[in-house]
Amino acid sequence: MSDTDIFEPTESTFDRFTPYAGIPTWCEYPHSQQAKDIKKADIVAVGVPFDMGASNRPGARFAPRAMRDNSKYAIEYNTVYPWDYDIQNECKMIDYGDLSGFCGSGATERMLERTSSHADRIYKLGAFTLALGGDHTIPYGFVRAASAKYGKLAILHFDSHQDSADSETIGVVCHGTFSSDLAREGRVDTGKSVQVFQRTLAPNEHGYHIIDAFKAIEMGPVKLAKAIKKVTGDTPVYITFDIDAFDGAVAPATGTPVPGGPDAYFVRRLLFELDGLNVVGADIVEVAPNYDGPAQPTVNLATFVALDLMYLMYNTRKRMGINI
Repeated sequence: MSDTDIFEPTESTFDRFTPYAGIPTWCEYPHSQQAKDIKKADIVAVGVPFDMGASNRPGARFAPRAMRDNSKYAIEYNTVYPWDYDIQNECKMIDYGDLSGFCGSGATERMLERTSSHADRIYKLGAFTLALGGDHTIPYGFVRAASAKYGKLAILHFDSHQDSADSETIGVVCHGTFSSDLAREGRVDTGKSVQVFQRTLAPNEHGYHIIDAFKAIEMGPVKLAKAIKKVTGDTPVYITFDIDAFDGAVAPATGTPVPGGPDAYFVRRLLFELDGLNVVGADIVEVAPNYDGPAQPTVNLATFVALDLMYLMYNTRKRMGINI
C-alpha cells in the first residue's frame, strides 16, 4: 500500500467558520436515527418537507433544506444573541433527517402517520423535537407524540390565522385545521393555550385564549410574555410558530401573508422573555424560500426563531434535570 492510499482526515480551525461549505445538517449536529443516539440527545431536529396542505402559495417543502443551510451561518458566532451561552457546547442534539408524505393521493395521511410514529419513538427515547416544516399541517404528529408522553399540552400558537377549521366539518385535513382537531382529540388543554398575533376572524369553538396582533403589539413583548405565562402556568407547552405571524414586510416568503404583524425585534424579545415556560416540543412552519429572493430574509429570520425555540426547550430540560 502506497502513502497515497492512506488518508487521515484533519479538521481546520476555520472549518466551523465557513458557513457556505460542508454538508448541511441542522446547526452542524450529526445526522442519526439510531436509538442509542436519540437516548443521548436533548433535542432531535426533524425536517418535514411537506406543503400539500397549503391553501394558497406552495413552497414550504423547500424550507427544511434552506433552514439547515442557513443554520451554519446562524451559529457561526457560537452564542446566539440575546442568549448568554453557546448552546452547541451544552445541548446534545441530532438531526434526524426528513419525513414527508411525498406527493399524490394519500400524501397527507402518509405524512401524518410517519411524523406520528417517528415522533412517538423520539419522545419515548427521552428527547424533545424541533420540527422544521413544511406547512402548518405538520404539528399533528408531534403534538400527539408529546401529549402521549407528557399529558395534555398547552399550545402556544404564533400565527396570523387561528387554523381552527374542523376537518370533520370541511372534510379535509390541511394547514388550517390542527388547532380544532387536536383540541377535539383531547391532546390540548385549551384553557392553558394561547394563540398570538392573529389577524383574521375565525371560530374559536374550543376556547383558546386569543391575543390578536393589535392587542399584542400594543402590550409590548415584556408585558405580553407575562400574560402568556399567566395562562400556561406550569403546563407542558408545545410551541408552533407560523412564520406568517410576522408582518409580511418582514417575512415575505410564506404562503398566506397578512399585513399588520410584529417585527423581528418584537418576536425575538418576546421569545427571550418566555424563558421559564416548560417547552417540551416546537416547530417552525410555512416558510416558502422560493418567494424570498437572493437575500433570504425570511429563511434567515426563521432560522433564528428556531434557535430561540431550541434555547427554550434546552432550558426546560435543565430545569427538569433531563439528560443533564
